[in-house]
Amino acid sequence: MPMDIQSIIQGYAQGHFLMSEGDNQPVEWYYSSKRTLIPLDQRFTYPRSLQRSLNQNRFEVKINKAFNEVVAGCADRDTTWISNELRQIYAALNQAGWAYSFETWYEGKLAGGILGISINGAFIGESMFYRVPDSSKVAMVKLVEHLRPRGFVLFDAQMMNPHLARFGALEISDRDYKKLLKTALEKSCSFI
Repeated sequence: MPMDIQSIIQGYAQGHFLMSEGDNQPVEWYYSSKRTLIPLDQRFTYPRSLQRSLNQNRFEVKINKAFNEVVAGCADRDTTWISNELRQIYAALNQAGWAYSFETWYEGKLAGGILGISINGAFIGESMFYRVPDSSKVAMVKLVEHLRPRGFVLFDAQMMNPHLARFGALEISDRDYKKLLKTALEKSCSFI
């Protein structure tokens, strides 16, 4: 896939997202007719067991301090859709100010984080990972707390899984998603 940043951002702004079937496979556009959102209102919840970690302030939150390491952590799985080519695309998007890593640090080391793309009032969560228990969950809570006061209206998590459901994630129709995406893109929000 040619690395034309504006075309890539345009694709995301139309509701598509990039994936690869593996390292030797091409990066391609995907679209889902049902979209999973992390609510940015009172519907956002988190596991009660997480309250202790939040109260103890065990994790420090940073943005883009270890972007490539977060991407590597997200890709470090038995089966990954983040190919080497897609890593390069994320790095280019980060350099251009579109992609971000929202990180949790524990005892001076990267503990976990979330990789995402920010376009106006939309944050598109691409992936997350953890090395220390609760670190990615704390990142999720802190990211929602980061997005709310900045006026974001959409936190797109793309596809549902049991982990996201624990945070009140909900699936919406394509029609509702397109409306919400349009509203988000009309907002002028800054991620940092």
